[in-house]
Amino acid sequence: MTINAAYVIGTGMIRFNKYPDKTVRSMAEEAVGLVFQDAGLTGKDLQAVFFSNTFWGMFSNQHSIRGQVILRGMGIDKVPVTNVENACAGGATALHLAYTGIRAGMYDVALALGSEKISHPDKNLSLGAYASCMDVENFMQHIGMIMEVSKTFKVQIPENQTAPGEGRSIFMDAYATAARWHMSKFGSTQRQLAVVCSKNHWHGSLNPLSQYQQEMSVEEILADKAVAYPLTRAMCAPVGDGAAAAIVCSGSYLRRIANARPVRILASVLGQGADRDLDGVDVGERLSREAYEIAGVGPKDISTAELHDATSFGELHQTEAMGFCPIGEGGPYAESGGTSLGGERPVNTSGGLECRGHPVGASGLAQIHELVTQLQGDAGKRQVEGARIALAENGGGNIGVEEAAMCIHILQKVA
Repeated sequence: MTINAAYVIGTGMIRFNKYPDKTVRSMAEEAVGLVFQDAGLTGKDLQAVFFSNTFWGMFSNQHSIRGQVILRGMGIDKVPVTNVENACAGGATALHLAYTGIRAGMYDVALALGSEKISHPDKNLSLGAYASCMDVENFMQHIGMIMEVSKTFKVQIPENQTAPGEGRSIFMDAYATAARWHMSKFGSTQRQLAVVCSKNHWHGSLNPLSQYQQEMSVEEILADKAVAYPLTRAMCAPVGDGAAAAIVCSGSYLRRIANARPVRILASVLGQGADRDLDGVDVGERLSREAYEIAGVGPKDISTAELHDATSFGELHQTEAMGFCPIGEGGPYAESGGTSLGGERPVNTSGGLECRGHPVGASGLAQIHELVTQLQGDAGKRQVEGARIALAENGGGNIGVEEAAMCIHILQKVA
């Protein structure tokens, strides 16, 4: 084992769902119990904790010391706790910080934890919270930009479309705009988006931790309730709650653990979006190239990936940005079956955000849970045969025409 390397030695995750009777605290406690069980450690072994959450303060007025509040209740104190808020990329950012501390030699073992409760009796409160992941002060200018840009696309939009954000998260409008741009420039189709979604419903049906576990055909998805063209309801990640966690350690610490099944973190890259137009180089393209260079691998070496599919277009786009297929060919690539189980490179075997669910602060760590499960060969009916190297891409927020934050991890099975 390489001493300066960082290894995931345990993951834990509860099923994502709507939980009226659970709290951010109670879900976090469940996930921590699961990760301790998986790693064979206790709270006394931890040297640092990085806690991800985005909306707890908005919904329940718990700001500032969220992680400390949760951990003290579990009897975990004295260790440094860093509270992480980075929109939908918060969970992956927590892991990135744990990785950074391990690589720097500051800690030998650290916990990355994410817990989020978004479901609420007031649906408008839940949906409206997502707008805080944009530039609030310039929000109306941003919406105006989306509407003006949309007018330049050569895409026929059905009549009777509702106003941006009406009855939905404003992010669905941002994704819909990007999808229409892609359709206009490359000829991708709404049916291709439905193919992506149907594939993820199949994968989700095989995952006992997925919020949605029923299969849906392409035709059923196309016939589902319209959200913002070309997106239908099934193509959009659901509102939900959940928690996930991972424990990371150094090579020297790993040598002291009996019966460990480590997964090495080959690369962990965190970045922000650029001030560009829709035809510029995408943040995912930039960061994936950096991650591949650090890891010493390329797109063809990736066995499986978890990509940020807050909508079906998110996955279609990220398969291109990660280099799994040429730019503009994400739709045909999905139709080829290349991203399905049994295909060239299965994507979102967990069901993705569309089906596994998307409790914002926990989503990035849920991706890591799935990939570690795959690399350890424990994924059951959704197991990717021969999985050795995996990639997670977790985007967060929106500024301009792309994600405000993004984190990419590349993981490797340790023989």
